[in-house]
Amino acid sequence: MKTKRFDLIVIGGGSGGLAVAEKAAEHGGHVALIESNRLGGTCVNNGCVPKKIMWYAAQLAHAVDDANDFGVPARRDSTDWARLVQGRDQYVNDVNQYWNRYVVDSGITRIQGHARFVDRRTVKVDDDYFSAEHIVIATGGRPIVPRIEGAELGISSDDFFTLKQQPKNVAIIGGGYIGVELSGMLGALGSKVTLVTMESRILETFDTMVSEVLASELRRQGIAVHTNFTAARLDESSGGIRLTSVDGVSLADFDSVIWAVGRRPNTEALNLQNTGIETRPNGTIPVDASENTKVKGIYAIGDITGKVALTPVAIEAGRRLAARLFDNKADSLLDYQNIPSVVFSHPPAGAVGLTESQAREHYPGAVTVYTSEFVPMRHALSAQGTSTAMKLVCAGAKEKIVGIHIVGDNADEMLQGFAVAVKLGATKADFDNTVAVHPTSAEELVTMKVPDDSSGRQQDPDDGLDWREAS
Repeated sequence: MKTKRFDLIVIGGGSGGLAVAEKAAEHGGHVALIESNRLGGTCVNNGCVPKKIMWYAAQLAHAVDDANDFGVPARRDSTDWARLVQGRDQYVNDVNQYWNRYVVDSGITRIQGHARFVDRRTVKVDDDYFSAEHIVIATGGRPIVPRIEGAELGISSDDFFTLKQQPKNVAIIGGGYIGVELSGMLGALGSKVTLVTMESRILETFDTMVSEVLASELRRQGIAVHTNFTAARLDESSGGIRLTSVDGVSLADFDSVIWAVGRRPNTEALNLQNTGIETRPNGTIPVDASENTKVKGIYAIGDITGKVALTPVAIEAGRRLAARLFDNKADSLLDYQNIPSVVFSHPPAGAVGLTESQAREHYPGAVTVYTSEFVPMRHALSAQGTSTAMKLVCAGAKEKIVGIHIVGDNADEMLQGFAVAVKLGATKADFDNTVAVHPTSAEELVTMKVPDDSSGRQQDPDDGLDWREAS
């Protein structure tokens, strides 16, 4: 048996795996990248990239709906789903081809297939053996489909990207990132949408303000939102697919049901038992702050670690790991605190730092909250009246900003810059001392004056009115 040797073997060609392989090769490492599917992983092929293309399409649909209110004649027919899908898939294919070329140009050895551990330093792909001093596991995850009666009548969130026809009446099960994003997107493009979640609110891990405002916006757009709904079974009825809860509540006549109840890590087929690594009950691999597993020389990054399941997190963790291993930067560790995240809903929502409830738990008696809710100028003439809501969570006598939460148009773009401020430890006074960019929604974050008394969201007296005043 002949074994080919490398300095680094990366198992998984998604965002994290590509990042660590790229940087290791850049620093002179002899690198092999093992991937059984297309390069780019979930983000490129079944997640961030195709989703964002369709999100833009939905945003344009909203704009056409509002155009006449601004004196711009426009009329929207049914969505040309085939054309949208063709363009989306071509864009994804272009990204795939870019990575195929980049891997070759970077001197990385691409190995197609499934890797399985033979021992702590060796993996097998088909009948070939490969070994390395360092092995990184970056295999990502896949959608969960619950084991309930009739579950096969639904499709996964990955399968959504294979649909050749737009669903006319769709049920989406799951109120997290994926479920909320698909609901808003399909609703804007013309589908009748029902969103159900077993939790008491959508986006349960976000601040309650985000959940409440976004749920209200989804309902205003005609999306039926059902909370505290635990799916018990799917079956076929005369009108289509019927969804029934554990409480016996039935929703019927769906031509499509999409499972969006979470993802599980791709770890069970790696033969980790041959290394001594044990996964948690949910399949994730325990690692320390340096992405080390319990076995020296084997590392794990990305969603399979059970840390923060976001593409940029996996990328940064991979880059820093490569810097430690191949560029002598022992202190190059990823700080997992204050990582911003965005839900590409309609409107988008984002957050960085602590929720209000988390802050009150961490800083009892020392939390001040500022809130604002208004209709932004983008909708000044629109009959839709989409809301924007913001919250600053501050702690201590100096009111250090420990959390920012935004729902509304351009929340995604606003959050990136303000996340830098939170990372640098900005205070409410720092925000107050920053001159506003007027007229924008973002200026609300640096002009809030009246603290919330916790009796409900309090609107700044100036919110939404500055545009009426002379600049």
